[in-house]
Amino acid sequence: MNTQDCFICGAPDAMTRFENRSETLRVKGMERRVDNLSGWECQQCGDGMHDPDSSDRHSAAGDDLVHAARKMIGTEIKRTRRKLHLTQKEAVQLLSGGGHNAFSRYERGELLPPKPLVLLMRLLDRYPHLLTDAKALTEGADMRGFTHTLNTAHKALKTS
Repeated sequence: MNTQDCFICGAPDAMTRFENRSETLRVKGMERRVDNLSGWECQQCGDGMHDPDSSDRHSAAGDDLVHAARKMIGTEIKRTRRKLHLTQKEAVQLLSGGGHNAFSRYERGELLPPKPLVLLMRLLDRYPHLLTDAKALTEGADMRGFTHTLNTAHKALKTS
Protein backbone atom coordinates (compact mmCIF):
# COMPACT_ATOMS: atom_id res chain seq x y z
CA MET A 1 0.00 0.00 0.00
CA ASN A 2 1.64 3.25 -1.16
CA THR A 3 -1.11 5.68 -0.07
CA GLN A 4 -3.09 6.29 3.11
CA ASP A 5 -5.25 8.98 4.71
CA CYS A 6 -3.33 12.02 5.98
CA PHE A 7 -2.78 12.04 9.74
CA ILE A 8 -2.82 15.85 9.79
CA CYS A 9 -5.47 17.15 7.36
CA GLY A 10 -7.46 13.94 6.98
CA ALA A 11 -7.38 13.96 3.18
CA PRO A 12 -8.17 10.46 1.89
CA ASP A 13 -5.32 8.60 0.19
CA ALA A 14 -3.20 11.78 0.22
CA MET A 15 -0.21 10.32 2.09
CA THR A 16 2.28 8.83 -0.34
CA ARG A 17 5.40 6.86 0.40
CA PHE A 18 8.86 8.23 -0.38
CA GLU A 19 12.21 6.42 -0.38
CA ASN A 20 15.87 7.42 -0.84
CA ARG A 21 15.21 11.13 -0.37
CA SER A 22 18.01 13.52 0.59
CA GLU A 23 17.45 16.68 2.63
CA THR A 24 19.87 19.45 3.46
CA LEU A 25 19.49 21.02 6.89
CA ARG A 26 20.77 24.56 7.47
CA VAL A 27 21.56 26.37 10.72
CA LYS A 28 23.48 29.66 11.01
CA GLY A 29 25.11 29.30 7.61
CA MET A 30 26.15 25.67 8.17
CA GLU A 31 24.70 22.75 6.23
CA ARG A 32 24.32 19.04 6.76
CA ARG A 33 22.96 16.67 4.15
CA VAL A 34 21.01 13.61 5.28
CA ASP A 35 20.69 10.89 2.63
CA ASN A 36 18.52 7.82 2.17
CA LEU A 37 15.46 9.14 4.04
CA SER A 38 12.13 7.36 3.80
CA GLY A 39 8.65 8.03 5.10
CA TRP A 40 5.24 9.43 4.18
CA GLU A 41 4.21 12.82 2.75
CA CYS A 42 0.75 14.34 2.23
CA GLN A 43 0.09 15.60 -1.28
CA GLN A 44 -2.64 17.95 0.04
CA CYS A 45 -1.19 19.75 3.09
CA GLY A 46 2.50 18.98 2.47
CA ASP A 47 3.06 17.62 5.97
CA GLY A 48 4.70 14.28 6.51
CA MET A 49 6.79 12.05 8.68
CA HIS A 50 9.96 10.05 8.41
CA ASP A 51 10.28 6.38 9.23
CA PRO A 52 11.86 5.76 12.68
CA ASP A 53 15.44 5.21 11.41
CA SER A 54 15.22 8.21 9.05
CA SER A 55 13.70 10.33 11.80
CA ASP A 56 16.54 9.45 14.19
CA ARG A 57 19.22 10.32 11.62
CA HIS A 58 17.42 13.53 10.61
CA SER A 59 17.07 14.63 14.26
CA ALA A 60 20.69 13.78 15.06
CA ALA A 61 21.89 15.83 12.09
CA GLY A 62 19.79 18.79 13.22
CA ASP A 63 21.06 18.47 16.78
CA ASP A 64 24.66 18.32 15.54
CA LEU A 65 24.13 21.54 13.58
CA VAL A 66 22.61 23.35 16.57
CA HIS A 67 25.51 22.26 18.81
CA ALA A 68 28.03 23.37 16.18
CA ALA A 69 26.28 26.76 15.87
CA ARG A 70 26.38 27.27 19.65
CA LYS A 71 30.09 26.37 19.67
CA MET A 72 30.78 28.75 16.79
CA ILE A 73 28.98 31.65 18.51
CA GLY A 74 30.65 30.83 21.83
CA THR A 75 34.08 30.87 20.20
CA GLU A 76 33.24 34.20 18.59
CA ILE A 77 32.18 35.72 21.92
CA LYS A 78 35.31 34.45 23.66
CA ARG A 79 37.58 35.75 20.89
CA THR A 80 35.91 39.18 21.02
CA ARG A 81 36.07 39.34 24.82
CA ARG A 82 39.78 38.57 24.72
CA LYS A 83 40.33 41.08 21.90
CA LEU A 84 38.74 43.71 24.17
CA HIS A 85 41.02 42.61 27.06
CA LEU A 86 38.04 41.81 29.30
CA THR A 87 37.80 39.06 31.87
CA GLN A 88 34.59 37.05 31.93
CA LYS A 89 33.61 38.88 35.12
CA GLU A 90 34.16 42.27 33.49
CA ALA A 91 32.22 41.23 30.39
CA VAL A 92 29.32 40.07 32.55
CA GLN A 93 29.24 43.28 34.59
CA LEU A 94 29.63 45.54 31.59
CA LEU A 95 27.74 43.81 28.79
CA SER A 96 25.43 40.99 29.75
CA GLY A 97 23.88 41.67 33.13
CA GLY A 98 23.60 37.92 33.63
CA GLY A 99 25.70 35.69 35.80
CA HIS A 100 29.30 34.58 35.38
CA ASN A 101 28.27 30.93 35.03
CA ALA A 102 25.90 31.71 32.17
CA PHE A 103 28.55 33.74 30.32
CA SER A 104 31.03 30.91 30.74
CA ARG A 105 28.47 28.48 29.31
CA TYR A 106 27.91 30.82 26.34
CA GLU A 107 31.63 30.77 25.58
CA ARG A 108 31.80 26.97 25.86
CA GLY A 109 28.83 26.62 23.52
CA GLU A 110 26.64 24.95 26.13
CA LEU A 111 24.01 27.71 25.98
CA LEU A 112 22.94 29.96 23.16
CA PRO A 113 23.55 33.54 24.30
CA PRO A 114 20.76 36.09 24.03
CA LYS A 115 20.58 37.73 20.61
CA PRO A 116 21.25 41.25 22.01
CA LEU A 117 24.50 40.03 23.60
CA VAL A 118 25.65 38.43 20.32
CA LEU A 119 24.82 41.65 18.47
CA LEU A 120 26.66 43.77 21.04
CA MET A 121 29.74 41.55 20.92
CA ARG A 122 29.75 41.68 17.11
CA LEU A 123 29.49 45.47 17.17
CA LEU A 124 32.34 45.70 19.68
CA ASP A 125 34.40 43.32 17.57
CA ARG A 126 33.89 45.55 14.54
CA TYR A 127 34.19 48.85 16.45
CA PRO A 128 36.31 48.16 19.56
CA HIS A 129 36.60 51.87 20.34
CA LEU A 130 32.93 51.75 21.39
CA LEU A 131 33.95 49.82 24.50
CA THR A 132 34.90 53.16 26.10
CA ASP A 133 31.39 54.47 25.37
CA ALA A 134 29.83 51.25 26.69
CA LYS A 135 31.75 51.61 29.95
CA ALA A 136 30.62 55.24 30.32
CA LEU A 137 27.00 54.40 29.52
CA THR A 138 26.98 51.48 31.95
CA GLU A 139 27.60 53.77 34.93
CA GLY A 140 24.32 53.88 36.84
CA ALA A 141 22.51 51.66 34.32
CA ASP A 142 22.07 48.71 36.70
CA MET A 143 18.64 49.24 38.23
CA ARG A 144 18.56 46.11 40.42
CA GLY A 145 19.42 48.03 43.59
CA PHE A 146 17.00 50.85 42.78
CA THR A 147 14.51 51.90 45.45
CA HIS A 148 11.79 54.50 45.16
CA THR A 149 9.45 56.06 47.71
CA LEU A 150 6.02 57.10 46.47
CA ASN A 151 4.26 59.75 48.54
CA THR A 152 0.48 59.84 48.48
CA ALA A 153 -1.99 61.88 50.48
CA HIS A 154 -2.77 58.91 52.73
CA LYS A 155 0.58 57.21 53.30
CA ALA A 156 4.07 56.69 51.90
CA LEU A 157 4.63 53.48 50.00
CA LYS A 158 8.17 52.22 49.58
CA THR A 159 8.91 49.99 46.60
CA SER A 160 12.01 48.08 45.72
